[in-house]
Amino acid sequence: MDKQGPVKGKAMNELAVLEDATIMIKDGKIDWIGATEDAVDIQADKTIDAKGKLVTPGLVEPHTHLVFGGSREEEMALKQQGVPYLEILERGGGILSTVNATREASQEELLEKALFHLDRMAAHGITTVEAKSGYGLDRQTELKQLNVAKQANEKHPLDIVSTFLGAHAIPPEYKKDPETFLNIMSDMFAEIKAENLAEFVDIFTETGVFTVDQSRRYLQKAKEHGFGVKIHADEIDPLGGTELAVETGAISGDHLAVASDEGIRQLAASDTIGVILPGTSFYLGKDTYAPARKMIDQGTAVAISTDFNPGSSVTENLQLIMSIAALKLKLSPAEIWHAVTVNAAHAIGKGDVAGSITKGKKADVVVWDAPNYMYLPYHYGVNHANTVIKNGEVLYERQAILPIKENI
Repeated sequence: MDKQGPVKGKAMNELAVLEDATIMIKDGKIDWIGATEDAVDIQADKTIDAKGKLVTPGLVEPHTHLVFGGSREEEMALKQQGVPYLEILERGGGILSTVNATREASQEELLEKALFHLDRMAAHGITTVEAKSGYGLDRQTELKQLNVAKQANEKHPLDIVSTFLGAHAIPPEYKKDPETFLNIMSDMFAEIKAENLAEFVDIFTETGVFTVDQSRRYLQKAKEHGFGVKIHADEIDPLGGTELAVETGAISGDHLAVASDEGIRQLAASDTIGVILPGTSFYLGKDTYAPARKMIDQGTAVAISTDFNPGSSVTENLQLIMSIAALKLKLSPAEIWHAVTVNAAHAIGKGDVAGSITKGKKADVVVWDAPNYMYLPYHYGVNHANTVIKNGEVLYERQAILPIKENI
């Protein structure tokens, strides 16, 4: 899997596979890869026997809401009873519940929680993670979230790419004046850039949130401050968010569940990557999934993510999302592997260091308890990671199950 990518269209179904191979790691990077028979004279301080197992790049998670306070498990029963989301909001639930919990949590509490979730991601084979803010909706809490993500990046072995999503929703106090709220968020750009708190700026372009015109102006300001841009686009209504992602040169357009045919055409002709979040549709019980099959067939570079968050996709298990991508998006195993490695890396600006097993890249490698690359999407709902290597160091090893005691 040495493609530099992003890998687009039909090429996503062409996976480079090397049988009976050896990988050499030196100083935290891939130093050599080739046939095992050609590696007989190579000396190594330590070896890992992966005979009969699948070895791949570490998984890359291109869209998460990692830093948040509280949880919302009580809402699941309400949703199952058919209680409308607006009513859940009126009862103090929904995104505003998470906003309140995040505002009330200390930076230390948020960091401890984020590190816990990162541990789970690492155990499931993820080695690079994008983390969004967006559960503060005020200057103080948004900065708190961004600082937590920065601390987590310093403390945890996983690499974290931070995204400022202050424009995630309109807080109640600005419901009738979203322009003022956007101005407050954009006024933070200079400080965030100066403190190196985020690489990207994101906005939720959707009915009842921010319009295409508002999003365009906001993202343009972000670009003027030197940020890369992303867009939560066309999740519920086809407003033209996909087209806007292309127009603004966004590194990715995310969700895209109801992207228009014109939007898909423009996406395929652009360098913008479509980040698809099938776990959200699955968890919310929706019949509509992003038209990833059509996107790839028309030439788009597609990535896949969990959309890990406390309200609409509560899982750190990207392997499970790979299975959903096979079952609901009708993607092939080869397409799925490109979507969670090389394309996901490019969707967060890390394609030069992550997402493929290539000489000179970071030695982020996973050994799987699987005989081939087709097995993971097929055998769903469990953790197949045997050994996770980050920057050349073993980060996770599956614990052996103790043998069953014989009856005495």
